[in-house]
Amino acid sequence: MTKLKLDAFLPYRLSIASNRASSAVATAYQALFALKIPEWRLIAVIAEGAAMTQQALGTATQMDKVTVSRAAIALVDRGLVLRSANPDDQRSHLLSLSAEGQALYEAVAPKALALEAAIFGGFSREEMAQFAAMLERIEAAAARLAPERG
Repeated sequence: MTKLKLDAFLPYRLSIASNRASSAVATAYQALFALKIPEWRLIAVIAEGAAMTQQALGTATQMDKVTVSRAAIALVDRGLVLRSANPDDQRSHLLSLSAEGQALYEAVAPKALALEAAIFGGFSREEMAQFAAMLERIEAAAARLAPERG
């Protein structure tokens, strides 16, 4: 019988690396901005585009419906995100950044980039480009094997 060795199992290693990086980021976001990672992800995705439904945010962030809903409620309660009627679908709402949410995004984004630089500071530009290309290939292969969350 073939035995699984977690320290050599790539999906496990990717999960551990992701969790460690997210933990470092989460600690900083919580301390500096009182934000949890799912909340920051919603803010970042909304800031990069236009108003979005919670379903679209779930797809964009690959977070489950409950996590997106809780993060959205927390952000609306804090006045960082605005909820408005969706003219295309009366069953859903559009979420957009408030002025305060946009200001928070503009304060957090440089810190996020600095944390990324600290985590990946030991890698060359070429290694980072290769890593990004490999991540894209991993994501594409995994998407072919697993259905999208909805």
